[in-house]
Amino acid sequence: MSMKKESPWDVELHLAAARGDARRLRLLLDSGRVHVDCKDKDGTTPLILAAAGGHVEAVNELLQQGADPAAKRLTGTTSLFFAAQGGFMDIATLLLEHGATVDSCSVDGGTPLFVACQYGHLDVVEGLVERGGNVNAHTKDGATPLFVAAQNGHVRILEVLLAHGARVDAVRTDGATPLWIASQMGHDHVARRLLKAGCRVDATRHDGATPLFKAAHKGHTAVVGELLKYRPSLGILPNGESALHAAAMMGHMTVTRQLLGAGADPLLVNQEGLTSLQLAIGHSQTQVANYLKDKLRARTASR
Repeated sequence: MSMKKESPWDVELHLAAARGDARRLRLLLDSGRVHVDCKDKDGTTPLILAAAGGHVEAVNELLQQGADPAAKRLTGTTSLFFAAQGGFMDIATLLLEHGATVDSCSVDGGTPLFVACQYGHLDVVEGLVERGGNVNAHTKDGATPLFVAAQNGHVRILEVLLAHGARVDAVRTDGATPLWIASQMGHDHVARRLLKAGCRVDATRHDGATPLFKAAHKGHTAVVGELLKYRPSLGILPNGESALHAAAMMGHMTVTRQLLGAGADPLLVNQEGLTSLQLAIGHSQTQVANYLKDKLRARTASR
């Protein structure tokens, strides 16, 4: 689209909006020399700048002067998106009262609710959901608000989304579920809540890794503890490895103990034909290797 060049007045209006100077905005707009929705090269309007800056007075002034809450930047983001991102519920409310679309999404599919979940703004999440924000909307890569809340460890937001019907196993295009990402990130409280909500414990990403495999690989002992309550697969996974192989290779002693305690078999061979013990030795994980040797010795002795 062709953008006509900004006048010095446009620039002034944008600066006043970014600063939150409501008085200056009023003066400039009353002069009649400048349009309330003038855009810069990125398609940004004064309303978007005022909302992003958290300037409620300036937002109010611009809306009174007829600013369009539906105006989007070239990236597709609206003033509501920026209010949600910044955690400014007062501004979000004002915008919605003036006809802003609750689920207006950016080019990559991110909604105001999605970005509020990402940044952990509980009050904004509650406000947007109450006003009809779609908890199952997703970005181009399939990530939902629940996914991004799980990724960032926001348990209370997760609760709100689940209470409003968020799909617990909504997968990203790579097959990752909210539980998978929470396990990788080490958010045990999130994992516990998702498991309680009935998500699949072994939801496998396209590369064949399960949540338990990821948690074992990263050494997230608390997550491993939560997952083990739901009987995840301890065998060889579609990626050719077991969770015990991952723990042994990385030298995670506590996880190795947890997995053996849950019945993982130290003699299982991975796709390369190696046991967890051989993998531990190959990666110079001496402590884990010695522990596995002792376990195997005790096992043969008891026979």
